[in-house]
Amino acid sequence: MTSLTSNDPASTDVASTDTFSPALARDLRGRVLLPGDDAFDAAATPWNLAVRQPVAAVVEAADADDVAATVRHARDAGLTVAAQSTGHGASGDVVGTVLLRTRALDAVEVDPVRRTARVGAGASWGAVQSAAAPHGLTTLLGSAPGVGAVGYTLGGGLGWFSRAHGLAADHVRSFDVVSPAGEKVTVTAASDPELFWGLRGGGGDLAVVTAMEIDLVELPAFAGGKVAWPAARAAEVLGAFREVTATAPAELSVWLSRVEAPGAPAVVVVHAAYLGDAAEARTLLAPFAAVPDVLGQGVDAAIGPVAPVDVGDITADPTDPSAGKGRAELLQGIDDEAVERLFTTSVAPLLVLQLRHLGGALAAPGDGAGALGAIDEPYLLYAFGLAFEPSLAAAVGHRLEALPAELARVATLRKPATFLAPGESAAAAYDDAALARLRDLKRARDPRGTVRGSYPLLG
Repeated sequence: MTSLTSNDPASTDVASTDTFSPALARDLRGRVLLPGDDAFDAAATPWNLAVRQPVAAVVEAADADDVAATVRHARDAGLTVAAQSTGHGASGDVVGTVLLRTRALDAVEVDPVRRTARVGAGASWGAVQSAAAPHGLTTLLGSAPGVGAVGYTLGGGLGWFSRAHGLAADHVRSFDVVSPAGEKVTVTAASDPELFWGLRGGGGDLAVVTAMEIDLVELPAFAGGKVAWPAARAAEVLGAFREVTATAPAELSVWLSRVEAPGAPAVVVVHAAYLGDAAEARTLLAPFAAVPDVLGQGVDAAIGPVAPVDVGDITADPTDPSAGKGRAELLQGIDDEAVERLFTTSVAPLLVLQLRHLGGALAAPGDGAGALGAIDEPYLLYAFGLAFEPSLAAAVGHRLEALPAELARVATLRKPATFLAPGESAAAAYDDAALARLRDLKRARDPRGTVRGSYPLLG
């Protein structure tokens, strides 16, 4: 008999799927899966195959009514519900929970006159972008179109256009949610300002979002591309990166990566995205053109117009699930002792070390910003390694653990919520005031702990 542990810390009762699951199944259009069912393992597996999710049941919701029924049954049984669509941000901190899969809630409706989109909890950014692009509009998506739009936004949403327009979370008009009591509610700045603030960047720990309405941004012109060099040129490329980012307009975003793929020579790669004309982008990126030994196309050929639906091609992030470990650190600057040394020496066993230029609107959000607030640090360093077998996973883990000490002079030990990694705490994403406010909101709105985000606010 499979049992589900109560979410009430003061309770010693154990709820059994023998009673919970049949009762819920009668109220669903979707289905309930338990350990031992043929489809259970696949349904419980997140996008990152290195993360294990020891959940006690999986509910595949067909619609918002299924979500509400699942939350009500879980609450009545003293259980906890963790919602996911793609599972890109999974932490594995879901022992004994009910995993609520929202992938079927994938409707996207674009209103080109109001410049808005209504986005279901299961929709990917690629799907939303494809619906918006024919109208000359764009979403504030990240680099990987396969990521779930709602989950990304609940964590703040930091992507290519954030320097110009801020976090994706700060462009939400409303959320359709199921409250921890199992009630379907629409949350806006007017209807519930405190919850609206918390949902925009506070993670998925406050309610289960079934859909959101977001503002879209006009995109009259868009350019971008990537340029690569042998790793021996890393110091010169980093120097050009410093020069470009020191004066870059908010419309330009530049990321620098050192990549060491198994069996291939190490390379450094510049990825750029510009909200404007390609010729202007090439002028702004001219310092990179002076670095010799370019591999393949240089700046003038590689940086050109990009169709809005092809924004994912700039970094060509993996689209298939894989096993890996990552870590992010926000940086106050780039110093010779730490950052330059990292980029000019081997990063093995890591696959990639990436430096992203932030600033712009991220450092000065408008009035009414969500829970993440301002990101004052001008750079974000992200490290990632493959973890498809135990010895490699252990080596990558040890290398990632060493990064904070190596970056002690420039790292703030804070990171955006969407960059939290398994084993880290939500506390790393917020300043003290915001964290206290979020925790008070969690205690007030979900005293039983019925809803659980990937990184619980009270964890």
